[in-house]
Amino acid sequence: MKRRELLRGAGVAAVATGLAACGAKPAGEAGAAPTEKFVWKMVTSWPTNFPGLGTGAARLAEMITATSGGRLTVKVYGAGELVPAFEVFDAVSRGTAEMGHSASYYWKGKAAAAPFFCAVPFGLNAQEMNGWLYEGGGLELWRELYAPFGLVPFPAGNTGVQMAGWFRKPLAALADLQGLKMRIPGLGGEVMARVGATPVNLPGAEIFSSLQSGAIDAAEWVGPYNDLAFGLHRAAKYCYYPGWQEPGPTLECMVNQAAYETLPPDLREIVALCCRAVNDAMLAEYTARNQQALDVLVREHGVELRQLPDDVLLALRRASDKVLEETAAADPLARRALDSMQAFRAQAKAWHAVSEEAYYATRG
Repeated sequence: MKRRELLRGAGVAAVATGLAACGAKPAGEAGAAPTEKFVWKMVTSWPTNFPGLGTGAARLAEMITATSGGRLTVKVYGAGELVPAFEVFDAVSRGTAEMGHSASYYWKGKAAAAPFFCAVPFGLNAQEMNGWLYEGGGLELWRELYAPFGLVPFPAGNTGVQMAGWFRKPLAALADLQGLKMRIPGLGGEVMARVGATPVNLPGAEIFSSLQSGAIDAAEWVGPYNDLAFGLHRAAKYCYYPGWQEPGPTLECMVNQAAYETLPPDLREIVALCCRAVNDAMLAEYTARNQQALDVLVREHGVELRQLPDDVLLALRRASDKVLEETAAADPLARRALDSMQAFRAQAKAWHAVSEEAYYATRG
């Protein structure tokens, strides 16, 4: 059986279990809901079939279509096919498409709190983000933020801790960041500006050409799995870690609220459960593929993997604290999101000290 079929089967099983728990019945069974059919468009910020991100969106569409028995069919449009990568939010908000797959930190110009639901510098990792969103009140805040735009958000993917980025020249000290043009979105971009760099926001498909031509000096994208697919090693030689700017980036499936409310209850539940299944599946995929890709980059392509200098990390951490506090001070919902996230982080940190971290130290 092919890998995608296995994943789809696992997702369908999860959805079926969830539906059973809710008392809903899949289409075709006695007493099932009416068989009215819906055809939805999903627009994304990723190139079609791009590993992990693009294929994750495609997997979500396939899973919803299959699990609903074709009652809700979702067709995917990659970045630029129906709307540009950075117009996904507006397209779903105004109903051009019923669904979108993207990352909320792209929308900080529309809502100051939006980046908190994707990635916060030196913030929550993937496991902690899932805990905060699903069990710590984060998702309720996210939905409150998106409600005025007519959108219902769902967590729908996570890459795990990313890399700090690709640099055309080595980064020896904090002074090397002065005037450096770097592709980096969200709050991470604001932090880089505080330490003297010039942040540039580019969609993924434009990173390689901009880095290769020298239009930018550095770029963060995702991690080895995706960076190898984009060929970033052919444009920059030095790859730095850790990914302070995106320790647990959550991707989103946003749904047009009016369209969502037209669905019968069982189809709404299918959308929610399929998003959750893809959220888990994507993290598993990146956990399995990143080191494999990193080995190729280092051993076959001669990439120099380096840790960020201590003075750079210290400056970034201090700047991050200021950016986060200033963002929260200027926006009430951002204040609530940051306070909620920090309280959850303190709880998770205390637990991880005697669980995850203690285990890693013991395992060696």
